[in-house]
Amino acid sequence: QVQLVESGGGLVQAGGSLRLSCVASGRIFGLNALGWYRQAPGKQRELVATITSIGTTNYADSVKGRFTISRENAKNTVLLQMNSLKPEDTAVYYCNYKRIGVVVDYWGQGTQVTVSS
Repeated sequence: QVQLVESGGGLVQAGGSLRLSCVASGRIFGLNALGWYRQAPGKQRELVATITSIGTTNYADSVKGRFTISRENAKNTVLLQMNSLKPEDTAVYYCNYKRIGVVVDYWGQGTQVTVSS
């Protein structure tokens, strides 16, 4: 069982920055991935960025060059630094934990990010 707690969402103007943080607790096994997904009203949840326990990263094309994902394994924490924010980045951002090769998938409660024009 894994619990994920996000923080760092808020309201910013276009061009601004935010940093999201997610702290994972429980049984964190080897070869896993922590990441961020987002969902806007009326749209499907989409991948933003992920990072595996061995450091492999993956980004959505829409955020490449603007967002940076990192993790601190000793603290079971994943961070998302978001720069040059755009109004289309507005969404609820969810932290996610997956076990590679196992049907295990956990979600945080979500944190609202709103970018004004």
